Amino acid sequence: QVQLVESGGGLVQPGGSLRLSCAASGFSFSSYAISWYRQAPGKERELVAGISSAGGSTNYADPVKGRFTISRDNAKNTVYLQMNSLKPEDTAVYYCKLRRGVSYWGQGTQVTVSS
Repeated sequence: QVQLVESGGGLVQPGGSLRLSCAASGFSFSSYAISWYRQAPGKERELVAGISSAGGSTNYADPVKGRFTISRDNAKNTVYLQMNSLKPEDTAVYYCKLRRGVSYWGQGTQVTVSS
């Protein structure tokens, strides 16, 4: 069955960096686009970034443009989210998502940006 497992979250100071990973299994990974979403307390889940199946096309939400980079390694069935210049408002649970007819979500990884 489809599995998405996020990792790499943690506590970081403002201005710091983290790299999130999303390890996938149970489907033909290289055939599907993958997205990262986040959900802050009391807010709706929002799109952060997306990447095409081969990795040649990416898109970013305006608040993270220029600071976050999404990438993928199809040999490792993994998508990454490199997050630089982190701000307190980036604090959220980060999820990866596969859309294959229906949407599949991982369990999420907590990112907390605080001094």
